[in-house]
Amino acid sequence: IAMAPPPARVFAELIPARAPSPLPVPVPAGRGGPREPSGREVHVSGNAELSAGPDRARVSLRLSSRKEAAGEARSSVSRRLEYIAHSARQRGVPEENMTVTEDFSRVENTYQMEAEVCIIFSDFGKMQNVCNLLIEKLGTSVTISPPHFYHTPEAVDTLRRQVCVAAVGNTLRKAQEVCRLFGQSLGKPLLVREEETKEWGGHIDIPLSNSPDSLTLQERIQNATAYASCRVFAVFEIKGKENRRNKLL
Repeated sequence: IAMAPPPARVFAELIPARAPSPLPVPVPAGRGGPREPSGREVHVSGNAELSAGPDRARVSLRLSSRKEAAGEARSSVSRRLEYIAHSARQRGVPEENMTVTEDFSRVENTYQMEAEVCIIFSDFGKMQNVCNLLIEKLGTSVTISPPHFYHTPEAVDTLRRQVCVAAVGNTLRKAQEVCRLFGQSLGKPLLVREEETKEWGGHIDIPLSNSPDSLTLQERIQNATAYASCRVFAVFEIKGKENRRNKLL
């Protein structure tokens, strides 16, 4: 059975000149309703897709000590807390990027002191250096959780702007190529409209036999990478025949 060929996909449309209408149809301000073509136009759509890796990582370090004397339990944890804070500061971590929470309790006939340090890193190489040093110097007396990577709101906003601008640029280049193909010169933009945006995360498949904690550092960064796409529709004026001098350039 012969099948009909698929319909052609129109990515550009050249609009011929029209006679001026004696009564133009007004378009309300701020509305994307139908518009009366002012002359010869080219209608094009363009797409772009970009990604951005996480710009922050949060690491949690847990300490604990159980002693018969309350002062000894506190002192044991305090010394390690001071060493952690000193090591991070020496490697350029701001004081405001470190948060410490402490919990002191009585367990049977002993005193237990627990503490957690949360450190926010913007430099992942610096994060690895600090964690490696603490593991080397403190050993099993400190428990370091795998880093949690994420994006700040500013990084997400930057990605959204960049993908929109990239889509507009692709749309402009497509319009230029269409006009050049027909020997025409592209004029000013008459309409630029963002039609669709999408955002998603770069989640990777984790085998059922593995736990999320078994991911490597690069896999965690990939898993936290953000993606965005944008589709733009634009209408450009066609000025006329392409200038031969510009064509040679």
